Amino acid sequence: MIIPIASDHAGFPAKEKVVKILEDLGHTPVDFGTHSEDSVDYPDFAVQVAEKINDGDHELGILICGSGQGVCMTANKYPKVRAGLVYNTNSAKMTRLHNDANVLCLPGRELSDKELREIVTVWLSTEFEGGRHKRRVDKIESLTQNTDH
Repeated sequence: MIIPIASDHAGFPAKEKVVKILEDLGHTPVDFGTHSEDSVDYPDFAVQVAEKINDGDHELGILICGSGQGVCMTANKYPKVRAGLVYNTNSAKMTRLHNDANVLCLPGRELSDKELREIVTVWLSTEFEGGRHKRRVDKIESLTQNTDH
């Protein structure tokens, strides 16, 4: 699977590790930056991945910043993006299983190499359960339909 990925400067070291993890798992990461630890604004990078998911160019994406919060908030401004902040394997599983998350947001400053690998592996291998959860996900999407914003 082709997976767009981006980070800010605080998430850059973790992004570099996640790119390698994705390759190890047989995926093709497309890196939208940033490409160093020089200070940048996270929204500039988060929107690049969010737009690819929102437009249907790619099924899943990954965003990383220091806390994961900023990129998650930015990505969730897009109507077809369901970005989830994930900090352990249980939240990785549940954001996919129950919420059909299509963007994984990671707190780059908070996770070890082992945790990054476990979270990415679980998130990518968990399928949406559907059923009653589909109704709820559909309600989330309906909130952005026919609005003036």
